[in-house]
Amino acid sequence: MRTAVASVDRYLDASNGLAVHPDDALPRFLSGPKGRQDEAHQLAGIWRVVFAVLLPFAAGYCLSYFYRTINALISHRLGEDLALSAADLGILTAVLFLTFALIQLPLGVWLDRYGPRPVQVVLLFIAAVGAAVFACAQSLVGLVIGRALIGVGVAGALMAGLKGLALWWPPERIALANGLLITLGTLGAVIATAPAELLMASIGWRGLFLLLAALTAASALLILCVVPHRPAPGKTASMVAGPTIRAIYRDARFWRLAPLSATSIGSAWALQGLWAAPWLADVEGLQRDDVVAHLLVMAIALSASALAFGVAADQLRCRGVSLSTSFAFSTGFALLAQLSLVMSWPVPTWLPWIAISGVGAATVLSYAILAELFPKSAAGRANGALNLLHIGSAFLVQVGIGFIVEFWPVETGRHPPIAYQTAFSLNLALQAAAFAWFVWPRQGTQVKEFSAHPVHALAATLRVSPAAAAPYLRGWQDWRSRQQIARQQANAWRLVALVSFAVAIAIGSSLAIPPKRDPASPHSSSSQLATSPAPDAAAAHITPQRMSVQLRQSHRKE
Repeated sequence: MRTAVASVDRYLDASNGLAVHPDDALPRFLSGPKGRQDEAHQLAGIWRVVFAVLLPFAAGYCLSYFYRTINALISHRLGEDLALSAADLGILTAVLFLTFALIQLPLGVWLDRYGPRPVQVVLLFIAAVGAAVFACAQSLVGLVIGRALIGVGVAGALMAGLKGLALWWPPERIALANGLLITLGTLGAVIATAPAELLMASIGWRGLFLLLAALTAASALLILCVVPHRPAPGKTASMVAGPTIRAIYRDARFWRLAPLSATSIGSAWALQGLWAAPWLADVEGLQRDDVVAHLLVMAIALSASALAFGVAADQLRCRGVSLSTSFAFSTGFALLAQLSLVMSWPVPTWLPWIAISGVGAATVLSYAILAELFPKSAAGRANGALNLLHIGSAFLVQVGIGFIVEFWPVETGRHPPIAYQTAFSLNLALQAAAFAWFVWPRQGTQVKEFSAHPVHALAATLRVSPAAAAPYLRGWQDWRSRQQIARQQANAWRLVALVSFAVAIAIGSSLAIPPKRDPASPHSSSSQLATSPAPDAAAAHITPQRMSVQLRQSHRKE
């Protein structure tokens, strides 16, 4: 059976993969900036995307963040009810990140192939089952199984939301959209503090997880009923193609960003999700109510930072400040905050923890940088490849700190401060090395890899907004790609013509110039006259001058 095969001719492609929207019949630069009616229509479409895409996926991501950070609140109750040690709590909390990480690579492929809606619905139902298992567990093994299922179920919460926004949100505002998604999602960390403490006072931690199971199943049903199943016509095919995960991991630009993003963001998740509460209780000596208040402030800072990163990055890019600069500044500030904890600087206890929790929302910047490095068709795979490193780093930090703290014996029911300071110092050293790798200048690459998007320079030249300049930039990129292909073809034809001309000259000269004969050669004319056996053949080689000499000699003899 014959199957249709998509054309891979770059010259026949209308945009060479750079400039044309897949759902447009003609390049956007032919139509110019949008008018007021088009802007009103686009605004109405954005609001539809907000209610049909952004909010449903944000609800799932909110639950994901609740599951990720709730153990910081219930760790002491789990330890009392089931006699769990610090290492046990570290393993129990980190197993979510382990299963979360294991599913990231196939998750990116599933999102690009099947779309975010069916993938997220199935995963959220798995998370609901895991929450029910966790609520009914009577031992560490049951808790680990339940949390592992939760990790699988919430693994696609952020990636599905980012993929949905990449499919339906205007591309020139994607950084702001990512910020809104993460802001709404990180409200789960806020709910996992004082509100969850109030709920546990009446229904206990088991009743809390049974309620979470019901809410997770309801969120899956909401996405199933509200989110569109497929993107706009013509976009599905373009979303499937693109670089593979192997190609993404072999890209040098990816590894310029990945170490810092993984260590800083993963550490923020690990500390806020578990070790912030033990530090505040054992090192700072705070009471239970003060610890919960600090966790609430950290969660609010995380949610606010997500929105601040999205808005600030959008505005700074309009002024020529690259996303990499904003990312380096935010992670550097978090490094200083962790250093203040380790060195016991005289600062308020809540100040460094706000900076640490806030950098957990820097995924707004790192995913936006990825969007500039890789095409939209590989958005799910690129985000999944980076998120795998985020989750893997969070898992290692949570487990590693637990094992390091266990080296010191418990004193009066608490581990000594030096145990936490040693563990935090080793983690800080890894982050500092990744930060140096990211900001270290490299000749010929530091500008090309992480510069501001060229649409802002064009917008400044035309004195219009970046959104209005985007169609002209895409048209310019389309024209340049066609021009480059035409020049390559012209150069190839010039080379062929030059070679053909040289060959023709060589053949013509070999036919026009007779070969030279050596007089000493045995095939010369005199030798042929002397040795020729046939008179007719010899006569054929006698020249007119020799013939006249022979006639004179015969006349004298007579």
